[in-house]
Amino acid sequence: MKQKITNLLYCFSFALIVLAALPTLAQNAKTTVVRGKVVDSSDNLPIPSATVVEQDSENRTITGVLSDVDGNFAIHVKNPKNKIFVSSIGYKSKLVSIDGRDNIRIALVSSVETLSEVVITSQKKVETGLMNISERNKTTSSVTIKASDLATSQAASIDEQLQGRVAGVDIIASSGDPGAGMQIKIRGASSISGSSAPLIVVDGMPYETSIPADFNFGTADDEGYAALLNIAPSDIETITIDKDAAATALWGSRAAGGVIIINTKRGGISAPKINYSFVGTYSKLPDAIPMLNGDQYSQLIPEEFMNRNGVPLNTQTVKEFMYDPQEVYYYKNYSNNTNWIDEVSQTGLIGDHNLSLQGGGQRARYFTSVGYYNSKGVTRGTGFERVSTRLNLDYVVSDRIKFKTDISYTHSDTQRNYVNGTGNGDLIRSVAYGKMPNMGVYEYNEEGILTPNYFSPAQNVQGRYPGTYNPVAMAEYATNDQVSDRIVPHFNINVDIIPKELIATFDLQFDFNSTKAKAFLPQNATGRPITETVVNRASDADVDTSSITTKTNFIYSPNIGKNQSLQMLWSIQSNDFRYESHQVLTSNTASSLLTDPSNPSRTQNSDLQLYTNNSQARSVGSLLNAQYGLMDNRYIVNVGLRADGNSKFGPENRYGLFPSASARWRISDEKFMKKLTYIDDFSLRLSYGKSGKAPRYDYSFFNVYGNFSSDYLGMNGVYPQNIELSNLRWETLTGKNLGFNLQMFKRRLTLDVDFYRNTTEDMIFQNIDLTTISGYSKVDANVGTMDNQGWEVGLFTTPYKSGKWKVEFNFNISSNENMIREISEYYPNQSGNTDRNGEFKRFLQIDNPFGSFYGYKFKGVYVDKDATLARDGNGNVITGPNGQTVYMRFNYPNTDYIFQPGDAIYEDINKDGNIDSRDVVYLGNSNPKLTGGFGPNIIFNNQFKLLLYFNYRLNYDIVNGTDMLTTNMYGWNNQSTATLSRWRNPGDVTDMPRAVYGAGYNWLGSDRYVEDASFLRLRSITFSYTLGKSMLKKLKMDEIRTYITADNLYTWTNYRGQDPEVSMKSGDPFGIAIDNSRTPPTSRISLGITTRF
Repeated sequence: MKQKITNLLYCFSFALIVLAALPTLAQNAKTTVVRGKVVDSSDNLPIPSATVVEQDSENRTITGVLSDVDGNFAIHVKNPKNKIFVSSIGYKSKLVSIDGRDNIRIALVSSVETLSEVVITSQKKVETGLMNISERNKTTSSVTIKASDLATSQAASIDEQLQGRVAGVDIIASSGDPGAGMQIKIRGASSISGSSAPLIVVDGMPYETSIPADFNFGTADDEGYAALLNIAPSDIETITIDKDAAATALWGSRAAGGVIIINTKRGGISAPKINYSFVGTYSKLPDAIPMLNGDQYSQLIPEEFMNRNGVPLNTQTVKEFMYDPQEVYYYKNYSNNTNWIDEVSQTGLIGDHNLSLQGGGQRARYFTSVGYYNSKGVTRGTGFERVSTRLNLDYVVSDRIKFKTDISYTHSDTQRNYVNGTGNGDLIRSVAYGKMPNMGVYEYNEEGILTPNYFSPAQNVQGRYPGTYNPVAMAEYATNDQVSDRIVPHFNINVDIIPKELIATFDLQFDFNSTKAKAFLPQNATGRPITETVVNRASDADVDTSSITTKTNFIYSPNIGKNQSLQMLWSIQSNDFRYESHQVLTSNTASSLLTDPSNPSRTQNSDLQLYTNNSQARSVGSLLNAQYGLMDNRYIVNVGLRADGNSKFGPENRYGLFPSASARWRISDEKFMKKLTYIDDFSLRLSYGKSGKAPRYDYSFFNVYGNFSSDYLGMNGVYPQNIELSNLRWETLTGKNLGFNLQMFKRRLTLDVDFYRNTTEDMIFQNIDLTTISGYSKVDANVGTMDNQGWEVGLFTTPYKSGKWKVEFNFNISSNENMIREISEYYPNQSGNTDRNGEFKRFLQIDNPFGSFYGYKFKGVYVDKDATLARDGNGNVITGPNGQTVYMRFNYPNTDYIFQPGDAIYEDINKDGNIDSRDVVYLGNSNPKLTGGFGPNIIFNNQFKLLLYFNYRLNYDIVNGTDMLTTNMYGWNNQSTATLSRWRNPGDVTDMPRAVYGAGYNWLGSDRYVEDASFLRLRSITFSYTLGKSMLKKLKMDEIRTYITADNLYTWTNYRGQDPEVSMKSGDPFGIAIDNSRTPPTSRISLGITTRF
């Protein structure tokens, strides 16, 4: 695998060197200067900025210049026998022979037709990799965005730039750390236990974005993997998002969650153009939750002990709270006021450089780029670095044959905090929130002298690693890097079999991706003795994936008569995906400088391991698709049928058929609409489609065997791991969509509206219970049905346009409702326990949405002993059978606790005096009711631009896990300043319970920790200035644009945590949104410059 990547890199590097050397070779060659003037043939007025290029006998561009303001030009030609090609917007291009002349006057003829084509942008075609249909004539729900409209928003990947931009597309950051991925859902979750991520298509070919299901980088997931970071935003031309099932059905089994089609930049007919851009960014965190200082914390802990059983904290044995100057070591190291969140935080800095070369002639065109992105995270020990390169070549072999090749290579290095292995979590901030503030960052020695060493005791009252540690030492010393090298060569041949009627395209794409996660935990990050297996722990995990994707299209567009059009497609596609993974975890290397697990070390612990795996999956698909237009496309019908086959299924269900049908009625072309002259276009769309989804795991229909060690007679053995799943069926999504598109007032107002309903049937659920007599405990099966329905509105307007001023305003809003319709009685329909602190109940219930959670209703704090009396529904005190007083109890089979003054009050729903499972109620749902974005663009003279964009998520609930962590007053962890208002004495009226060490039920899963996380965020505000033509002419530049951008500048929300943008865990039927102190999205200020010459 690595040898293949190396060879391809050599070829790619050679191509770049040759391309870069062309200008130098041209300059060194002997040249002749040809001067001239370009004028308008009708009035002989000069034409400024006309493109004048030298072309050889094969129509290849040799060199080029632009005419000046007077139409004059001077060009160095390599061969006097070559020709000069002249073009300018609004004129017909002209090819002129040099014939030994050194001065040529060239007259261009005006082209009205060309101008009209420029104006009618609604007829533009976006390359999708399937049929060649203009956006205006699409019968499905899709949106296209120019990447240039997003360029001023600073982001490492295009998905972050799309946040809030498209109706029905909900994008949430998994973390604010560099290199973290985004969670993308198009029209809600398409699956409960599988991924709902959309299919990514780059330049007409599917792009792998998932990791193998049975390989794990610790806590890796699709969001943490962040495959879209391999595509530099500066290389992208357009993004098209297909949303309804009729569109996604055309792409097969991986497109049930929608399709994002990315088209990268390509060369054009012009002299070589060099583009360079740089963005420098400063980023910072939002305000952190205020925590107790060392003095306040030192008062809290003794109070916890007194409230537990009336026995004070013994400071003679718990020296962290002794504060005796005679005990110099403890006194100095535990008499501090450390703000640990500040200590693990830092200022983030980002540098983003991009350089590209673009140009070409009639025969050959090219685009090549190189980019360097470097980001230092706002949490110490985090960062991301990327080098990206791309080479896109187009060559016209003949009038009937065209060849295209795209080669991209990306090297990335993501630095994350170490979290008990090679995990991608950033739980170091959770540790920082809970770390005792009286403890210092750096260690004082026995003489009371401050040393440069981090203070990492082997153990203190908070415990020992991995339960707790010095988070600053962990961030500085421990490493957790993920390095990826990915190269994707793509080759395409386009053949006109019957000119203008039958086209055949052949695509072949390779995708080689080598990812290595390397982590090391040195002894000085934990303080634990060198002999323990948790120190000097080295891990090395790598996965090499490769895929070969082919696609053959036959597109037939016969001329069937006036006012009619027909286009038919037959597409054959295949994909072969393979991976190999290796993982080793060892400990006790001889030195903290020996970070490789191959060094002599220990592997005998159960958590120390050697692991290897490999797998292969194949899929094939065939698509028949036809679109017929009648009356100049007034009536359009599109029908399709796709057959998919996947090796993950057994022979009985390996192939599936998935039909689609859609139609568009252009009402504005009807005679009865002609009087409504202010309506430019009004179309009604209707679509229906099915798409299938395969299981995530390979070989599910085989009896897979695993191994165990020394469990039988001291010998290693083999055992069957799973039952054969020969009857597993395709998970099928059926979608219906009704929508319309309206354009008015000379296209100054565009309105897109859609209503949809998607039903996912035969959902594949994992780990369904089996009777033990089968020999197996779990099985996967098709047992569920789920609905998603909603609506979307997109509004694009130009409310003001006069002279040099123009104001644009865009707005989108969408609503999605999820509902479970069927679930197996054998599938666990609940998770979580309500008889213990800190947990919520989650149910999968019919006619209820998933992502819901349940718990108790928090009603305040018991003021005194009388307040704890149990009362019935009429408010009367409940008495026992012998007339004894009954107090409120927390009562489960294994728990019986009598509430005390200062304890939390939970609503007794059935008024029986007991808080138990019968008092558990619905508390919230983590799926937003409304999502969208809006913003104005104010433009003056096409030079000054003020661009604002807001995005919002409304009516969704999250669990504030950080609040739960920092207000429970249950152990040694530090708490937030909110606990200063805690109950201390009878009669205190407050909503903050008392502090009790290791006892009570004051932090049960309740609505006390559930918050409406609705927010409106000023996602970006940009002011840009583009130099005028006269200044550019003096500088001999084509474009210079400078701008300043502020991202995530302000958020309006009632959420009390650091940031309300919290994602649900994908692929987990019981997943909800929990704020666990991950790094929040940062506020960023960027300065950028873009140049072209």
